[in-house]
Amino acid sequence: MTDSAKEVALVTGAARRIGAEIVRHLHQSGINIVLHYRTSGEAAREVAAELNQIRPGSAITIQGDFIHNQTIPQMVAKTIQLFGRLDIIINNASSFYPTPIGEITEEDWDILLGSNLKGHLFIAQAAADELRKNHGCIVNIVDIHAERPLKNYPVYSVAKAGLMALTKSLARELAPEVRVNAVAPGAILWPEAPHHEAQHQKIIQRTALKREGEPADIARTVEFLVNNAPYITGQIIAVDGGRTLSN
Repeated sequence: MTDSAKEVALVTGAARRIGAEIVRHLHQSGINIVLHYRTSGEAAREVAAELNQIRPGSAITIQGDFIHNQTIPQMVAKTIQLFGRLDIIINNASSFYPTPIGEITEEDWDILLGSNLKGHLFIAQAAADELRKNHGCIVNIVDIHAERPLKNYPVYSVAKAGLMALTKSLARELAPEVRVNAVAPGAILWPEAPHHEAQHQKIIQRTALKREGEPADIARTVEFLVNNAPYITGQIIAVDGGRTLSN
């Protein structure tokens, strides 16, 4: 059984890494959780089981594909059907891989724009009426590379820049009932694919704090925007250890 008196958050890309950490922080604050996943169903179900051990009936999983957005309205409808409401959307779902100039395909464009931008627009549109009714909020996870493009990642950087613009556009479109903000991580979690350790250390040294951040740094900022920022909308908060202070 679910508790329809509590606020409900739909967190996309919630099965692992930063998404799972956001889920745990919001759940600890008393919010019921819908964990969206695309392919990581087993991991999503493990996190949901963990949360339901703490508070029975407080978490469910839902599958959806942001690249082909036909499933998005169904995700929103199922959330409302099962929990009776939807108050919060955390758009964390993302694809990330290099697309050097000369090697970019239309499929790359569709995947990276779909998972980082298009899907976020259509989930906001599908949930707009419910969020307005509940005076809810949206938090998008963007990237500091939306403003400082990452070399060899032009399509990803463009997608995140679009999500930054979408954040501000939705804040205007959905006001005054719905707040829309974003968090822009810096050096928090490195891609799971192999990466160059020397480059890793170089990036860390270019942060003002000279250290790597943690997923909890992002999760705490998201929780602040959800629970403790009633007069903040249309803002992008960089959580980057001062990386954007460097040239």
